[in-house]
Amino acid sequence: MATPGFRPTHVVPQHGMPAWEAPDPARPTVPLDPLLPVQLVERRGDWGHVLCANGWSAWVDGRFLVVVPPDPPAADGPLARTADPRPLLARAEQTLGDYRAAVEELASGGLDGEAFRARTRGRRVGVVVDGESVWLYDAQHGRWVYADGTRLSTFATDDAPRAAVENHAPTQVVTPDGP
Repeated sequence: MATPGFRPTHVVPQHGMPAWEAPDPARPTVPLDPLLPVQLVERRGDWGHVLCANGWSAWVDGRFLVVVPPDPPAADGPLARTADPRPLLARAEQTLGDYRAAVEELASGGLDGEAFRARTRGRRVGVVVDGESVWLYDAQHGRWVYADGTRLSTFATDDAPRAAVENHAPTQVVTPDGP
């Protein structure tokens, strides 16, 4: 049975996600089902406290929640812009090109192993293209992002959830219908 007035703000990613009783990795609970609608009610660093339609709540890594898009703007309102994937695609292309040039120079004898390692040190790139979908590694921010051709969204990050900032009250997420 759904909680009266429940309005989801996010859904759980398509493969489900781990959940915790508190924003503490030592207190795991039952994982959340794939595509479960949830309402984000509080943030503490990367942790998100979610409320499910049945009234159950848990803490999750809030970075992985998929945002439920707001209603489309009215015809007379401004259109919202989303993150453009083209700059990240250009950085991936440049990094891969630089790496390929170093491989060519190594293969032709222009570089030795140590010079090759020095020239390629710190370079990271990741790209998976599947039809209209692309997953890109954003080395600058340490995360994988997903794009459908027009917008980017975070898919996974390199680090674990961070604790809340000391001496900072938790952020409460407020929906248009109230808290």
